[in-house]
Amino acid sequence: MSRLKLLALINVLLVIVLLTSLVPSPATVKTVKAQGLPEACGKTTGTIADLAAQIKADPSKAPKIGFLFVGPVDDFGYNYAANQGRLCLEAVYPGSTVFAENVPENAEAERVMEKMIKDGATIIFPTSYGHYDPALRVAKKYPNVTFFHMGGPGTSENLGTFFGEIWQMVYVSGVAAGKMTKTNKLGYIVAFPIPQTLLNVNAFELGAKSVNPDVTTTVVFTGNWCDPAKLAEASNSLVDQGIDVLTMHQDCPKPVIEVADRRGVYVVGYHADGSSVSPKAWITGSMWVWGPTMITLVDGAINGTYKPSVLRYGPKEGIVDLAPFGTDVPKEVQDLVLKTKEDVIAGTIFPFQGPIKNQAGEIVVEDGVKPDTATLEVMDYLVEGVVGTIPQ
Repeated sequence: MSRLKLLALINVLLVIVLLTSLVPSPATVKTVKAQGLPEACGKTTGTIADLAAQIKADPSKAPKIGFLFVGPVDDFGYNYAANQGRLCLEAVYPGSTVFAENVPENAEAERVMEKMIKDGATIIFPTSYGHYDPALRVAKKYPNVTFFHMGGPGTSENLGTFFGEIWQMVYVSGVAAGKMTKTNKLGYIVAFPIPQTLLNVNAFELGAKSVNPDVTTTVVFTGNWCDPAKLAEASNSLVDQGIDVLTMHQDCPKPVIEVADRRGVYVVGYHADGSSVSPKAWITGSMWVWGPTMITLVDGAINGTYKPSVLRYGPKEGIVDLAPFGTDVPKEVQDLVLKTKEDVIAGTIFPFQGPIKNQAGEIVVEDGVKPDTATLEVMDYLVEGVVGTIPQ
């Protein structure tokens, strides 16, 4: 081979290696140990040992636990919050967890779960809604492995689901938005029109309207859980329409917060505390506190007391909370919002108590009726005051 041909071949190989290194591999299983007590352990004070004792966990019985995340764990949103829960679990059961990022909601998820199981995992947390069906299929093949799916609608012999009624805090944050808007126009950027997202959009509008009857919420759907370019485009488009408070049901809220900061409008967050991105644009938000629940579930699996079930917890149990307020939120607004939070937790306020009308003005919840969780989780409509249509 001539010298020139050899150099050309080397250059081609170098380019291939470089390009390969730039493409994230969804199947890469990682291990990262917890440093201290992560924020997802909630308001628990004291040491890791104190937390373990409080939840009656036994660190000496640490199993191998696998986590699947649909996106990166540094997304400032859903995956970040779920990973904080993993880190809390890791803090109580040191060295017990492995995880994979960017796992698609398809057969690749099955492959990742099977690899974790073959490597010794006896507990699997598929954390994305779209991981539910792949998890059911893998669970059937491995009856001795316990699966805890986040947000799924059902169970199998060795798979249960758990989630938080975060819509309660979305309602409360809607109250904050209703008080902070000057144009009476709010904007909601949603990934997909599933019951979970429709529930949040409706809760937000109902919360805002409870303190501001003139407010409307314009909803747009991006068709993706995390596409920063689409999020920025949707955010700017909403601001161009006169909307001065943005919020989102997306895995990665940061691009929306950044647009709010640049455009001089407000933002209500979701999944995690994003106030550090823009303390001035930030109003408040709904956030997950997964850690204690995950520890309790794992402890039940270890001791044989857990039976697959559909578990739903709210702010009263501490699985969801209201994020801190931004610097522009007046004290009187903060006081009103915190009082609303107390009333929701106490049951004095039930956000979806009828009468409630849909966009067409039809009664969807009769006067005085309080829909149960099962009813709310199949929501397929938008309430009066929401602008936009549900994609078919």
